[in-house]
Amino acid sequence: MNSINSILDFRFFEYKDYQFDVAHFLLVIVVLLITRFLLFTVKSIIKRFVNSEKLDVRNSQSFFLLFKYLIYVITIVIILEIIGVKITILLAGSAALLVGIGLGLQQIFSDIISGIFLLVDGSVKIGDVMEVDTLVGKVTQINLRTSEILTRDGITIIVPNHKFITENVINWSHNAALTRFDVNVGVAYGTNPEKVREVLLQCAQEIKEISKSKNNVPNVRLTSFGDSSLDFQLLFWSKNVFLIEQTKSDLRFIIANKFMENDIQIPFPQRDLHIKSGSLS
Repeated sequence: MNSINSILDFRFFEYKDYQFDVAHFLLVIVVLLITRFLLFTVKSIIKRFVNSEKLDVRNSQSFFLLFKYLIYVITIVIILEIIGVKITILLAGSAALLVGIGLGLQQIFSDIISGIFLLVDGSVKIGDVMEVDTLVGKVTQINLRTSEILTRDGITIIVPNHKFITENVINWSHNAALTRFDVNVGVAYGTNPEKVREVLLQCAQEIKEISKSKNNVPNVRLTSFGDSSLDFQLLFWSKNVFLIEQTKSDLRFIIANKFMENDIQIPFPQRDLHIKSGSLS
C-alpha cells in the first residue's frame, strides 16, 4: 500500500505551492476517457434516433457539434481545476488582457458567437445548399468560427460564420425539399404558341430529376414578345438543387432536339442595314 501511495505521490514537477504528481496525471486521463466515452455514447444515441427517423440527420449533426463543444469546455475547466489552476483567479488576473484581446479580435469573437447561433437555431445545417456572395455550395462542416462549403466545382470554400448571420444569404434547402427553377427559350414569330407549350412540357417529362407530382407539375409561360422571337419560360420543380445546372443543360439538349424534330425555329437577332448613296461633291 505504501508503494502505491509513493507512486501516486511521485511529482513530475513542483513550483512553489504548485505541484503535479502521478495522481493528478491519472485523474486527467480518467476525465479524458470519460469525455470520450460520453461523446461516443451520445453520438450512438443520436444515430439510433436518426435511423428510427425520429430525428432529422441534419439537426442531429448540429446538435452533436454543439454538445461536443460544451463538453470540451467543461472538460478543460475540470482539468485545470485538477492540476491546481484556479479559474476564478486566472480570469481575474487576466481581465485587462482579455479586454485588450477582445478589442483586437472582435471579428473572430463575432464569428464564434455566430457559429453558436447557427448550431442552436438550426437555420443552417450540414447538407444545406447555400448561396453566399453568388457562390452556390453544400455545407459540409459547421465549426465555431468558420464553416466549409463545397461548391459545384468541387472546391471547398471557408466562410466566416458571421456572413450567415449579418448578410443576405439564400438557403435553397431551408423551406422545402423541392425548389422551382426555369429555362428560357425563344422561337420565331409565326410559330404556333400552343405547339411550343406542348413540346416544352414533353421535354420536361423526359428528365427524371424534374418533379412530376400533382402539386409541382412543370408549367410554360409566354413571357414576352421580343424583338425577333416569342419568349417562353419553362418552369419546373426539382430536388436536385446542388447540380441543377446539369439538369438545366440536359433539358436544353432535349429542347433543341425536340424543336428540330417539330420544325420549330430558334431565331437569331436580325438587323436591317440601309445604305444611302450620294455624291461626294
